[in-house]
Amino acid sequence: MTTFTNCHVITGADGASASHFSVADGRVVESGAGMRTIDLGRRIVLPGLVDLQVNGGGGTLFNDEPTVDGLRTIAAAHARYGTTALLPTFVTDHLDKLDAAIAAVEDAIAIGVPGIAGIHIEGPFLAEAMKGAHNASRFLQLGVEHLDRLSALRGGATLITLAPESASPDLIAALKARGVTIAIGHSNATLAQAKAAIDAGARGFTHLYNSMSPMVEMAPGCVGAALSDDRTWAGIIADGVHVEPEKLRIAYKCKGPERLVLVTDAMPCAAMEGHAVFHWEGETYTARDGACWNSAGVLSGSALTMIAAVRNAIRLLDVPLEIAAAMASTAPATAMGLSDRGRLTPGARADFIVVDRELSTLETWIGGVRVA
Repeated sequence: MTTFTNCHVITGADGASASHFSVADGRVVESGAGMRTIDLGRRIVLPGLVDLQVNGGGGTLFNDEPTVDGLRTIAAAHARYGTTALLPTFVTDHLDKLDAAIAAVEDAIAIGVPGIAGIHIEGPFLAEAMKGAHNASRFLQLGVEHLDRLSALRGGATLITLAPESASPDLIAALKARGVTIAIGHSNATLAQAKAAIDAGARGFTHLYNSMSPMVEMAPGCVGAALSDDRTWAGIIADGVHVEPEKLRIAYKCKGPERLVLVTDAMPCAAMEGHAVFHWEGETYTARDGACWNSAGVLSGSALTMIAAVRNAIRLLDVPLEIAAAMASTAPATAMGLSDRGRLTPGARADFIVVDRELSTLETWIGGVRVA
């Protein structure tokens, strides 16, 4: 057993704290006399950050390198900035390439690549009217023939972003029955369509406000469904660009810290200092002000890291550290049913980060092993 001492530990969403904690066999245990003691020099310890939307990082895009090595590069890059669990996100592409991505995630989990917790499949069951930077020529209507493929991952969590107008409630219910978590996104759905999807089992919204039908007079759309339905959580990109501060504050007031989930929507330039340009399928993307744009000026993900999202939430929402940290750890873990992550209580995985007073990541530990 290792006991970490002389620190300020935020244990979870309830704001509880401690001055020490103990780890054994990769999990948090009741404090006792440890075989080893590590003095953290009065630094802050947070539960490891959990990111549900990571397209890439460290110079690698998951779609371009759907391999174990690609996943290892992405996860290691984000671990340096406090992410201890992530869902590598595969955006709209050919279905045979999606098969390779799912197989790579399964292999990475099987061999214990630190930080890989499952997969986020964002497309191709999306709406052309809200395509964003996705390739709409590859969009499909969800059919029975897709269910086995989409629920093929074993050993990890699966999140699927889809548009209700591209997937019937019956098929959404069928995916949920297979253990898949469904989020609404890239959708021009009406309130009624979004509510029907929620009734069928959809429980999340992908990058709230972005690429979804807004609230307008007599038509609340996807945004209205997200803000009003307490059965759902909503991912949000708190980079100060994707979502205006006022909209961020409205979302926080409606969803609360338990159901508003910080995500990065990170692209290859994230977690890679000094690199602001990447290429994909012949298109050039540029990062500026923490967000990424294609040559047509369309927002195309971010260069955000999770610890930066936590700092932004504190500043933009005027909330204390424990609340912002919970939105980046406890809330996403709960959204995906990762019950042993996102907290530092006995029995939980020993996934945690050590930060300084400016909230820069100094150490990252996954399963009781320091990885960054």
